[in-house]
Amino acid sequence: MKLLILYYSLYGHIHAMAEAAAEGAREVPGTDAVLRRAPETLPEAVLAKMGAADAQKAMAHVPACTVEELGAADAVLFGTPTRFGNMCGQMRQFLDATGSLWMSGALLDKPAGVFVSSNTQHGGQESTALTFMPYLLHQGMIVVGLPYSFQGQMRMDEITGGSPYGASTVAGENGSRSPSANELEGVKFQAKRLAALARKLKG
Repeated sequence: MKLLILYYSLYGHIHAMAEAAAEGAREVPGTDAVLRRAPETLPEAVLAKMGAADAQKAMAHVPACTVEELGAADAVLFGTPTRFGNMCGQMRQFLDATGSLWMSGALLDKPAGVFVSSNTQHGGQESTALTFMPYLLHQGMIVVGLPYSFQGQMRMDEITGGSPYGASTVAGENGSRSPSANELEGVKFQAKRLAALARKLKG
């Protein structure tokens, strides 16, 4: 059973969450968790001016995803940073090119989920996950969130991401905060749940 983790990460926060998600998914026997990045749309010179060049080099070993790979997956976990309460442009542009998958029904009845990051606690994490879901529903996918059976959502002793709509992390105002142990456990939980459901559906 192939679970595709398709994400875009500018400074590495979503990349770290994606790697943790792959760990969680692989706990389900027979799961092949594959990482792919949404193709970059910014020139290298712009990435350098944004201070993202080093992070991009560290993630360069992860191939860019193709539309065909998305269609071939049994389940998909999408990861995106928040941009004004919505997904990033790189992910939007990639998804806008998947009309052929909609026409053929390639993603119909496949489980899918979303995880996100934002700079601040209230930076649009929930709205980003929610505004991502219309794409999943238009493709006929089965939305898989992060239920309260993940007890880390109930924590009050630390600043932490996570909502019923999907796992998340808080990057900090200047991006210096790495995903916490609790946030990584959240995305592992979501990915493992997604893989388990996909395996049941695949039979």
